Amino acid sequence: MRAHTPRVAGTALWAADAHSQPRPEASNTEAPYQALGCSIFPSSTAPAAKQAGATLQQEEWGDATHPLLFIQLNQLLSTSVGLEWRETARWMKFEEKVEDGGERWSTPHVPALPLHSLFQLRTCLQKGTMLLDLDVHSFKEIINKALSEEAELQPEVRERLADLLLRQPRHQPTKSLLQLLADLGLSLCRGKAKSWSEPGAQLSETPLKEQLRNRFQKKVPRGAEAAHVAVGEVEFLEKPFTTFIRLRQGVALGSLAEVSLPSRFLFILLGPRAKLKAYHEVGRAMATLLTDELFQRVARQAEHREDLIAGMEAFLDEVTVLPPGKWDPSARIPPPSCLLSLHRRPTRHPPDQQSHSNGDMAAAGERAGLGHPHSREELERTGRLFGGLLRDIRRKAPWYGSDFSDALHPQCLSAVLYIYLATVTNAITFGGMLGDATASMQGVLESFLGTAFAGSIFCLFSGQPLTILSSTGPMLVFERLLFSFSQDHSLDYLEFRLWIGLWVAFFGIVLVATEASYLVRYFTRFTEEGFCALISLIFIYDSLKKMLSLADAFPINWQYRLDNVTSYSCVCNLSSSGHSSAGNDTPLPSLLAPQQPAATLARLSRTQCLDRGGHLLGTSCQYVPDVTLISFLLFGGTFLSCTMLKCFRSSRYFPAGVRKLVSDFAIILAILTSCAIDAALGLETPKLLVPSELKPTNPTRGWIVFPFGANPWWVCLVSALPAILVTILIFMDQQITAVILNRREYKLKKGAGFHLDLLCVSLLMVVTSATGLPWYVSATVISLAHMESLRRENATSAPGEHPEFLGIREQRLTGLAVFVLTGISIFMAPILKHIPMPVLYGVFLHMGVAALNSIQLTDRVRLLLMPAKHQPDLTYLRHVPLRQVHLFTVIQLLCLALLWVIKSTAAAIIFPVMLLALVGIRKGLERVFSLHDLSWLDSLLPEAAGKQAEGKQPSSQKEEESHGEEVGDALGAPLLHSRPRGCSGAGAEPGPS
Repeated sequence: MRAHTPRVAGTALWAADAHSQPRPEASNTEAPYQALGCSIFPSSTAPAAKQAGATLQQEEWGDATHPLLFIQLNQLLSTSVGLEWRETARWMKFEEKVEDGGERWSTPHVPALPLHSLFQLRTCLQKGTMLLDLDVHSFKEIINKALSEEAELQPEVRERLADLLLRQPRHQPTKSLLQLLADLGLSLCRGKAKSWSEPGAQLSETPLKEQLRNRFQKKVPRGAEAAHVAVGEVEFLEKPFTTFIRLRQGVALGSLAEVSLPSRFLFILLGPRAKLKAYHEVGRAMATLLTDELFQRVARQAEHREDLIAGMEAFLDEVTVLPPGKWDPSARIPPPSCLLSLHRRPTRHPPDQQSHSNGDMAAAGERAGLGHPHSREELERTGRLFGGLLRDIRRKAPWYGSDFSDALHPQCLSAVLYIYLATVTNAITFGGMLGDATASMQGVLESFLGTAFAGSIFCLFSGQPLTILSSTGPMLVFERLLFSFSQDHSLDYLEFRLWIGLWVAFFGIVLVATEASYLVRYFTRFTEEGFCALISLIFIYDSLKKMLSLADAFPINWQYRLDNVTSYSCVCNLSSSGHSSAGNDTPLPSLLAPQQPAATLARLSRTQCLDRGGHLLGTSCQYVPDVTLISFLLFGGTFLSCTMLKCFRSSRYFPAGVRKLVSDFAIILAILTSCAIDAALGLETPKLLVPSELKPTNPTRGWIVFPFGANPWWVCLVSALPAILVTILIFMDQQITAVILNRREYKLKKGAGFHLDLLCVSLLMVVTSATGLPWYVSATVISLAHMESLRRENATSAPGEHPEFLGIREQRLTGLAVFVLTGISIFMAPILKHIPMPVLYGVFLHMGVAALNSIQLTDRVRLLLMPAKHQPDLTYLRHVPLRQVHLFTVIQLLCLALLWVIKSTAAAIIFPVMLLALVGIRKGLERVFSLHDLSWLDSLLPEAAGKQAEGKQPSSQKEEESHGEEVGDALGAPLLHSRPRGCSGAGAEPGPS
């Protein structure tokens, strides 16, 4: 709020105070503090303050939601044709003003009020007429009732006031660009723009056409109500006429409001002439007060005038005053990215003082514990065999039908295309790597079939069908080591692998039976960020590695000189078939030069020349086009296009619907654009290779692997040892991904299924091992991209308000469609062969970078490179010393580097154990960092959180919920912390944590 020293402004209003009755006790100077019990001086509590406390306690926070208020300020202005009501401002959470000239609305902003206007408003509420729960059906009845309450008004004054108040106000409708252009054309043709309402016309009892066509209606959510504030100066009044009206039920008041809504509140202030826009500022103060949720709750329940006054004093108790001369009053404060929740406000403390309050360490521990996944109902142990699995099935079964019906939305089509291309790219990439690592025992075809089968089964029967199964980097490392071991010891690779898979399935079922998913409680942000950063870096590294390998396949023509172009030629020589260059792989030869001898004059293409037994002669026959250069351009262009189009949702151009559509189909648009550029250039860039026959990649193997015959009998027993390592790897990979996808910040409604997911993955190991298909587990990066493509946001956000994150469109159909299309892709080779591989590598890079940028570790790494004065105002920096933040970051980076080294060296066999060791390292950090610091930088482990909770118990359930919400602000949403999009705990962009 803006505060400046009281001036002579509002002389008429102050004059009314001079000969008025004494102020009620509720208006004493200590009342604002007494309203919430914040007074630092001992004194008796005012009755109004008690009433406010009683009113606020009549309902539990969140038990009832009140309709959003659209508030319109109409001001009485003097025009050439007389007095006219004009809309000068409107509020729907934030203020918008009609700019000078009345042609456009200002940008939404936080209203800055003179403190003096609030004091004048309080005087108006104390001395004016107040009608609560008025039961009327038209605006004329309201005015007649309000005027009849003013006994001091002369009949002629009452009649003039009624005539004035019943005039049709002139609204400022929100128009589209086409409407503005049409109005401009009409104004040029007619010489001036025609007013949509004649001055002096009476208020219409039915909505006008302009109201129904107003585009602002789309911004107003269902169930919203209107409040009207009317202020102005009239010469025939000697003292102000003030009235506050609350209707018992929302009533449609015809053409009074800019949009057609049922009205609930009215505030009218008319009086003699004042200075410095006193009436206008009091009207703005009333409208701002009504936008406050706390005051609105009081206003809806108030039974007496004192209740309303106490509600205003509670509002004043939270007002922040900016001293005059220290800021620019004409500056408009932009809306915040996240609004403070209502039930936290009365007990909030300034952030800078929290670290000095008693019991802060315990409070921080509670905040960390309440937001951690170990408090989830899905991870509570039952103490019975398969108890957690049965509970998962009972939880998910009622939602099974809606898992298909909820997918009937255009957004799901975009998600299917996006994830399908990512899945196909992943299948081809890892299939090719598997082929190289296993001598084609597993290849691209097996990768396609395995992905389609395992993914489809998982989507149909899993607990969290938004998870995407895929081959992963750690699993590829293990396959490579397993094949090398088999070759060195003369063992049949597929049979050895079958027994390992069977043991893994057995161990997985044992983990499900014993409810081992309970251990997820110990996966804190430290473990999750280390694993997810590793997977993201693998995506980035593999995409760059594949692109760099193109320089070997398509060497750049460093020797080409433009000045020597006249000497370059290439002809086909048919005179000596013995010197044919059938093995030459020059892709683009030149045509024959007509000056060559007759034996070389055949104008043949390179292929025709070699087929006829000829050979190529000339200095340009070895010319290779710069395929590498154009491939890198397609690669970088796809990455930049994906990134820019994804950010298009928050740009200032085009309507919100267009921005949302472009953002949803960003990946598809980027891929289509890059493919079109590649086709226009006509260069032979490497294309997507999809197998077209259902034959094993290696002809020596079949589709069924038999458990006995090729290896000694003892192999089936020895296989249990490597199976333990694979089980650890699958458990960590599957459950860390599951924890991330089921975070509270995603607002999932249908619950998780940690035990059911692990059972599905374990059973699939049996089938994929018996058929020689790759092993599959949850792919963190692709699964997070799947979640991001299914974000739901409200379509009726107020101007200036960030779209509210509503959650994820939970269903099974998108994943199922993706995997079915992946299987069909074997027969779609004629279409898919036109997609350049650099384009898909660009999508890989985008997914890896987007995931890496969305974790808190990345933010803390940037802090290492920033001077303290340039560091952002992150909440954990307010509570944790900077050196401790840096130390925590360095330890995480060292663990990440160690994981990368182990994965890339001969020690990769112990990689699963190192993933499990991250949990132990996190436990050891409690000896280096205090629990207070860990509660802000990470999540507390269950034992530590329990100890902290013993130190300070919340006084009530409300206080406990408040601490739970503070976790989202203090620790940051683990998945959405870095890129907030709104006050969803998620308004940010989802990514791995």
